[in-house]
Amino acid sequence: MTPGESSTEPAGATPPRRERRQVLLRLDPATHDALARWAADDLRSLNAQVDLILRRALADAGRLPRDATPVRRPGRPARDD
Repeated sequence: MTPGESSTEPAGATPPRRERRQVLLRLDPATHDALARWAADDLRSLNAQVDLILRRALADAGRLPRDATPVRRPGRPARDD
């Protein structure tokens, strides 16, 4: 939202999700296998594992954007009752 705009959403409403971007990543087969095993050990998909590793690297380097969406916790999302 830019300055001067008003929001029609109620206070505390969840903001709309930003679209996730796709990246083609070419990996050495041994590196891919190691990442896949690590992801399986942590009960994550390979994509989620790579995302987590990249976020940690960005945070360690002080380059993680403040508005980056938080990492989803493993498992099923909470039910909205």
